[in-house]
Amino acid sequence: MPRVKGGPQTRQRRKKRLKLAKGQFGGKSKLFRTATESVDKGQAYAYAGRKQRKRNFRQLWVTRINAAVRAQGGTYSQFINGLKKANVLINRKMLSEMAIHDPKGFTHLVTLTKGEEQSAAA
Repeated sequence: MPRVKGGPQTRQRRKKRLKLAKGQFGGKSKLFRTATESVDKGQAYAYAGRKQRKRNFRQLWVTRINAAVRAQGGTYSQFINGLKKANVLINRKMLSEMAIHDPKGFTHLVTLTKGEEQSAAA
């Protein structure tokens, strides 16, 4: 039985890896070993970045909500607690959008939560 070296598959695999490294600087886009290292690192960063994006956006929404509530004399934690007690099921993304684009509606929510605080204290 003749020996098979697998040249086409190897070339295909290497070309695929070099194609992924397109746009890298210098040898990272031309040399197979450095391209492999660069692509692996880039894919790891991309995976981590997709997780971080979710964290960063939630942090942004909380900051916006906190600023809007503080402008009306409350705190973020009291506001969220009041919403939970009032059974208002709006996520932080929508609360943030309301704070920016619908100040009247947001003010209504803040007054609703302040009413809940006062009835709980009595």
